[in-house]
Amino acid sequence: MALYFTSINSGSNGNCYYVGNDQEAILVDVGLSCKEVEKRMYRLGLSVTKIKAIFISHEHSDHIKGLTVFAKKHNLPVYISEATLKSSRLLLNENNVFSITHLQSVTIGKLNISAFSKFHDAADPYSFTVEHNNYRVGVFTDIGSVCDRLIHHFKNCHAAFLEANYDKEMLENGHYPYYLKRRITSGRGHLSNAEALDLFSKHRPEYMSHLLLSHLSKDNNDPQLVEQLFKAVAGEIVIKVASRYEESEVYFVGDSDSAKKYHFDPLQYQPEQLNLF
Repeated sequence: MALYFTSINSGSNGNCYYVGNDQEAILVDVGLSCKEVEKRMYRLGLSVTKIKAIFISHEHSDHIKGLTVFAKKHNLPVYISEATLKSSRLLLNENNVFSITHLQSVTIGKLNISAFSKFHDAADPYSFTVEHNNYRVGVFTDIGSVCDRLIHHFKNCHAAFLEANYDKEMLENGHYPYYLKRRITSGRGHLSNAEALDLFSKHRPEYMSHLLLSHLSKDNNDPQLVEQLFKAVAGEIVIKVASRYEESEVYFVGDSDSAKKYHFDPLQYQPEQLNLF
């Protein structure tokens, strides 16, 4: 069976990532409005009813601003660390909130989600891998620096969302104030193109098939530039940039004979489910 994944949106204006199999799926972060997440899933032909849980990486607004409404509307459990929940000041249904900790694994149906801590300027930030049928997809964004934990999990992924936030020269020569440039490059901010490329070049497994370059800066990066950097060393690995303006297509890793091509079937959807009409 296949493991499907897509970026609903990726960038400082909102982050949301979908990973699932034929029966169930999870979201990592809900940084867009509930209605916008629903609209984008609708366009992709992904049923909201397949989502069985939400995992939150950290409390910054571009990762949580749609969480309360989406979780309440669809009655979904939220997996979030205690420090992140406290810092977020979100009003969530306490009966549907579950704490996550470093190196914890959570089973959602036939999905196994592993959480591990990372370097970022947040209360208690996490990255995740999602596994099904021995296939793994990683969600590795908002990372200040590459650590042994990240390398370990990256080396075991068949596909990954990997942050390539900024080009060093563009950031240095750009209009950001000094304190913000320092925050981004502090080791607890974001990964540069060069840092992400070094991780990919040195530690990707032979069986990796997809890499979605994620959380690109609007002002300090160029999607074509970073895509070309990675394609130059990628071989047959599919390299795509996860957009900050729209959803990506749905990709999959796994048995191609069992994988279904996602397409829109209007009979699967009811207007009231999506609140679009």
